[in-house]
Amino acid sequence: MSLRETRKKCKLTQKEAADIVGMSLRTYVSYEQDESKADQLKLERMIEKLNEFASKDTSILKDKVLLITGGTGSFGHAVVDRFLDTDIKEIRILSRDEKKQDDMRKAYNNEKLKFYIGDVRNLESIIDAFKGVDYVFSAAALKQVPSCEFYPMEAVRTNVIGSDNVITACVRNKVKKAIFLSTDKAAYPINAMGISKALMEKNVVARSRQLLPGDTVLCLTRYGNVMASRGSVIPLFLNQIHEGRPITITNPDMTRFMMTLDDAVDLVLYAFEHGEQGDLFVQKAPAATIETLAKAVIDLTGSKTGIDYIGTRHGEKLYETLVTQEEMLRAEDCGNFFRVVADNRDLNYDKYFSKGNKKLNLGESYTSHNTGRLDVEGMKNLLKKLELFGGPVRQHE
Repeated sequence: MSLRETRKKCKLTQKEAADIVGMSLRTYVSYEQDESKADQLKLERMIEKLNEFASKDTSILKDKVLLITGGTGSFGHAVVDRFLDTDIKEIRILSRDEKKQDDMRKAYNNEKLKFYIGDVRNLESIIDAFKGVDYVFSAAALKQVPSCEFYPMEAVRTNVIGSDNVITACVRNKVKKAIFLSTDKAAYPINAMGISKALMEKNVVARSRQLLPGDTVLCLTRYGNVMASRGSVIPLFLNQIHEGRPITITNPDMTRFMMTLDDAVDLVLYAFEHGEQGDLFVQKAPAATIETLAKAVIDLTGSKTGIDYIGTRHGEKLYETLVTQEEMLRAEDCGNFFRVVADNRDLNYDKYFSKGNKKLNLGESYTSHNTGRLDVEGMKNLLKKLELFGGPVRQHE
């Protein structure tokens, strides 16, 4: 599709398109008038940017009230960055840390942004914040593998009981739809964090079965590694380089999906638009080995630092699984996404135990080992596209 056709498909004027791709109107018009003489790499990037803009349609949130639990974190900031200047009516940030809320309030200084103090572990402390809310992103969670290993019941209280409280608050206040954020670690879980998230997923599906037409629609999204989010490895690498120390990696063959925070928001939006009761959505993404990522970071920073191989830590997986073999049996391929419909079998187990399914043939899981793999140059191009190395990596505490 040509640049002109792409612009028209996106229903943009030439001036709007020029602003989106970041060039003067005169230069943009010259590209449209004779594409054969244009810089083809730049032309492809312009078309890609227009398509990215079109894919980020926010009309579903027009004049709506959105609430984000755990909204002072990386995901919450990404959502606010995306939607605050659109025609959304209000964004509510619900969390328990008043200092982070105050920092966020001062940083954005926008009347559309409202703040509520509450802890998802305590239903009574959050129930009123959901009054008048149309949509909910449930992002409040304990996410660090080591801390959850040492304090598994704390993970249960936040990730399982907390998310259940969010469901109750949504249903009582007639919220239209709620999206619960999960993790690859919930697929074949081997650590306390993953187990608590897996139980969260099971409970969301179980609660969705009990709801009636017109009740809150409950959906799930499952993420792999989100680059430059709080607690992720890229900020750690940059800090180590800044301090003149070698980059530490656990296992050079360990693979991880490479998703951006924008990808994370796109996935939740897709779930909002297409999700039905109990659906789980996964976004397809490229992957890379940790060693490839480390080498790309070193190259882009111009550092002379080396790599220190420290060995796999307790509770870590060799690769990420976003869709299990069992889930692939009922997964729908939606192009850039997988939609896994809920297992809605009832409690009449006899018909499953007395008779097997002869046609059952488990397929292959969707993992960071079998998806498209980035090399060092590909990883560098992705990092450049994210503009992570023009200054300090932005983290939200």
